[in-house]
Amino acid sequence: MSEALLASQAAGTDPSVPAASGARPFWRRLRTQRAALVAAAVVALLVLVALAAPLLTAFEGQDPTTYHPSLVDSARGGVPIGSFGGVSGDHWLGVEPQTGRDLFARLVYGARVSLGVALAATVVQLLLGVVLGIVAGLGNRWVDLVVTRIADIFVSMPLMVIALALLAIVPAGFPRPVLVALVVGLVSGWGTLAKMVRAQTLTLKQLDYVSAARLSGWGTARIARRELLPGLAAPVITYSALLVPTNITVEAALSFLGVGVKPPTPSWGQMLTAANVWYQAAPQYLLLPAAALFATVLALTVLGDGVRTALDPRAASRLRVGTGRKREAEADKGGAS
Repeated sequence: MSEALLASQAAGTDPSVPAASGARPFWRRLRTQRAALVAAAVVALLVLVALAAPLLTAFEGQDPTTYHPSLVDSARGGVPIGSFGGVSGDHWLGVEPQTGRDLFARLVYGARVSLGVALAATVVQLLLGVVLGIVAGLGNRWVDLVVTRIADIFVSMPLMVIALALLAIVPAGFPRPVLVALVVGLVSGWGTLAKMVRAQTLTLKQLDYVSAARLSGWGTARIARRELLPGLAAPVITYSALLVPTNITVEAALSFLGVGVKPPTPSWGQMLTAANVWYQAAPQYLLLPAAALFATVLALTVLGDGVRTALDPRAASRLRVGTGRKREAEADKGGAS
């Protein structure tokens, strides 16, 4: 998903009019969107699996790094012994070709890495984008010009090329998940967010309540914290929800190219890299991480669209079908009464 599309989805609100005042209207509108609720349940389940990975693997009695050479057929190149890739009571999803490592353990621990890297990168992007966007919107002409030009440079930079170069030159001793999160967060995403926040800030600072705060003698930092940030919450939250699946895809792509998370630390992208020559002999080795990655990105994208629609009652959901309009109209009527 391109940054331009993310920005257009997030910045569909007129900042001069509050999109959704309070948590209750937001939750009421979100509950009318069944697709978003299902997506939220899937995301919650994935996060729970990632957090409980040590408990789940302990219950299975396996870990993600132990080799089981007796479970693969060395005469056939390391194909797992048994049906469905070696599925058994001891190995719930089978074993990895050649090494015999447990696939279930590597899959749930891979969720920790993939989700953790994506969320950490999103936090870095939010901090940079919001801070620099507000600085550009409230600063003088030269500050605005410098920040905007820097943001333009980072928006136009090819993420994969820069990330490949940076990850290739960093010493191997640096923690790889942390490095990937920093590179993704510092190189991509925040430039578009900064430009969006700047545009919203320029509109918000012309409103009467912001002018009144300025005339009352409030400093710039206090105005930004007390008056501007609440008005920026809706587009920033929406953009964040759409950034996470993009960052998961980027992490998977970097690991697939061999410059992301390094073995033996499992990640879904790394599993896909190792599985690209086993899709015929052991198809589950490729299908399991691919399905997990697809389900995560789809659920987060659908949830992001639901959050955007719930925060902005004037925006039409791109996923709304059937009686969605009727349910949202009834929710709005109930909130008004």
